[in-house]
Amino acid sequence: MSGIPPAHLLTAIRLTPLLQFSIKSCLPHPTLCFLKCGSRMRVYHWIEMRTKMRIMGFRGATIKPLNEESAAELGAELLGEAIIFLIGGGCMVLEYSRQAANSRRKEEELNETLISLQTQLAELSLTTETLSAQLREVNRQLLSFPVPTKK
Repeated sequence: MSGIPPAHLLTAIRLTPLLQFSIKSCLPHPTLCFLKCGSRMRVYHWIEMRTKMRIMGFRGATIKPLNEESAAELGAELLGEAIIFLIGGGCMVLEYSRQAANSRRKEEELNETLISLQTQLAELSLTTETLSAQLREVNRQLLSFPVPTKK
């Protein structure tokens, strides 16, 4: 991703709190009720905490369930991170396609140059053969003239 300056990446990272704020302010809206479904976020929290506990070596620890507010906050955070991740992935895909198009264009230019050089070489070869034939003809005509004798 050499084409994207680091400043743009920092700008994208700074967007996360803005996204979280906008999502949290929209949570009471009825069309965003899928975020209020805390059961999904509670399951996610349970899986995440259980995995963390196992990594740290705590096998039998109980995990407290999330309340509705924490589940909504976790959902907003996950949604914001997913949006940032998708934007970053989209930038990577666009950068890859741009690089591929540039390399394709350069390869086509090289092929055109190669074809042009081959055409010029063929023309020069034909010209050399023509000049060689003319030189042979001139030499033949020169030898056909009688040699003057000295008196």
